[in-house]
Amino acid sequence: MTTARRIRAAEAGSSGPTPCPVSSSTQTPQEPATPPPGKLPTKKAVVLNKMNKVVASAGGPDGFDWGSYLERERSPAASVSCFTHVPLCDQWDEIAVGMKVEVLNTNAVLPSKVYWIATVVQIAGYKALLRYEGFEDDSSHDFWCSLVSGEVNPIGWCAITSKLLVPPQDVKLNIPDWKEYLMKKLVGANTLPVDFYIKMSEGMRTSFKIGMRVEVVDPKYVSQTRVAIIDQITGGRLRLVYTDQSDAPENAVSDFWCHMLSPLLHPLGWSNSVGHAIKAPVNSWEAASSGLKNNSDNAFLLFKRPRTVYMDGGFFEEGMKLEAIDPLNLGNICVATVQKVLLDGYLMVGIDGTTSNSDWFCYHASSHAIFPKGFCNKNEIHLTVPQGYDPHTFTWDDYLEETKAKPAPAHLFNADYRGHGFSPNMKLEAVDLMEPRLVCVATIKRCVGRLLLIHFDGWEDDFDQWVDSQSPDIYPVGWCELMGYQLQPPPEFAANQEARIKKYKHFIYGKKKKKYTRKRLSNDQSKADATQGPKVISTDNPQKLVESSLQPQVPLIQPKTEPEEQDIMEVQVKAEEIEMEIINPPNNPQELCVSRIKQEETEEQNKRRDYEVPARTSKDQASRDERETGKDAGELEKNSVTVSSMEQSEDDGTEQDQEEEMQMSDASESESNTEHDTTGEGR
Repeated sequence: MTTARRIRAAEAGSSGPTPCPVSSSTQTPQEPATPPPGKLPTKKAVVLNKMNKVVASAGGPDGFDWGSYLERERSPAASVSCFTHVPLCDQWDEIAVGMKVEVLNTNAVLPSKVYWIATVVQIAGYKALLRYEGFEDDSSHDFWCSLVSGEVNPIGWCAITSKLLVPPQDVKLNIPDWKEYLMKKLVGANTLPVDFYIKMSEGMRTSFKIGMRVEVVDPKYVSQTRVAIIDQITGGRLRLVYTDQSDAPENAVSDFWCHMLSPLLHPLGWSNSVGHAIKAPVNSWEAASSGLKNNSDNAFLLFKRPRTVYMDGGFFEEGMKLEAIDPLNLGNICVATVQKVLLDGYLMVGIDGTTSNSDWFCYHASSHAIFPKGFCNKNEIHLTVPQGYDPHTFTWDDYLEETKAKPAPAHLFNADYRGHGFSPNMKLEAVDLMEPRLVCVATIKRCVGRLLLIHFDGWEDDFDQWVDSQSPDIYPVGWCELMGYQLQPPPEFAANQEARIKKYKHFIYGKKKKKYTRKRLSNDQSKADATQGPKVISTDNPQKLVESSLQPQVPLIQPKTEPEEQDIMEVQVKAEEIEMEIINPPNNPQELCVSRIKQEETEEQNKRRDYEVPARTSKDQASRDERETGKDAGELEKNSVTVSSMEQSEDDGTEQDQEEEMQMSDASESESNTEHDTTGEGR
């Protein structure tokens, strides 16, 4: 593709992506005053920028769910073990379908957090489809969760942490003994490794530090590098801010995103060591001295070293022809030429048909983005030929004879291929290398040896990109959730989310009125009740407002609120007597709570009676206990006791007290008469 064709394609907004490294000045891609060839923001960047604004106004991306999306598309997800640069890639082979774990039980009626054992039914990247034990073949209650969220625990975790295991309430099987049922299910089953989360945290560490200076490819002129400072690190991805902001748009910061293992990133001083062009800063001496102060002497060790190239059998020479991925359009493999040979095995490669050397790109001789002639023809890949040639009639032999050039020998290219676990139609999360700050939902469209053709879901094929199978710019499903990075969903999900925001816009208005309404009610309650304005139904839920058409005499209604979650108190358990505690769910959810309350009240009354001094006769004590017991039972079962019965019990209690007083007075009179008679006899 020529320079003129790239400009027209960018203006049309429908061609392949623009240059591989595109700067993201702030969060809104802006067009430079005099943009170089192919540097305009792509149609995809403009649309996604609009989507990000919608998501930001909504308070976060909540319209996309990987689980439901995979079920809808009926597509598998690439395994974590396929990505050598992500956490737990080496340990993921131990995660398999059928594994047992302990997770939070969301199908319980108890107000406290309880847990239950679940089985892994399906694995999709870091995500897993789980099924509670007891549902057997019933998949209606299956749920997706992230295995690296910290909410999935190995078997035995509840026993160690004194958490309760409670079976789900919707289990239809009649299981009399849950403990025996679980023991049969757990025999021979696998669970999460004990050091699962330790290995995960170790895989998320990085040796790069914020404030370090590096050299990175210039997004505007890919044939040179620039000095940048590491401003942010997220999951191994670096946000780089260029030290020279002289060409940045007004009120914007010129920055760039790439992975710490990216071939676009180099240590400070690399360009001078290999002979690569670098953009000179405004004050070169000051920039160099500050860079040396912030970088350690062994900074070169932090960067991935390319494969060693042996030149015994010859090496690349200037003018040699080859096939290479176009750095300005990663979906095309083009006819290219070695324009310059640098040190340490680096080459400057230019796409045939371009007239400017600003489009030359630096590839290492071991790169998997350059190929010998005939590679595309052998693998049935469309070869982009220079302008003026017909792709249907183009042949390498005629082209070499016409240009009087020689091809690069095939043995100079890196043909190392040990296999990978990727296959077409697999889902993953991939960086749009045309807009490197974006990580999008993507699908593997084709596999050619080590090469993967990445298709971004919801976008045209013109945005497809060729990447290596070990590229640090592709990630498993759930990586963005693990790292806290924003995932770009397909455009259809963003459109649905925007529609939901417009539909429920009045709720945002109600939130804004909440503060004033509550203040007015608290300061002048009587005056607020008499007004015609909106009234808060509940202070716990301020968004529920009474319509202005209601009469002022309508009292405030306090709706029933959900009970707050309370953590279960820890229990001291001996190490040799650790055992999982299982609570069978009652048929009536209220029976368990009422029985517990009765038992606690009875124990408290017994303790109180033990310390009280008897002041009445046994008959008085029994009657008093009866009254207290009846009163407590009435309070616990007030749903079944009416007002009339309560009044009747009070009348009965009053009559009983009067009878007891009369009996006590009769007894005292009889005792006095007896004493009088005894005295008389004695006299």
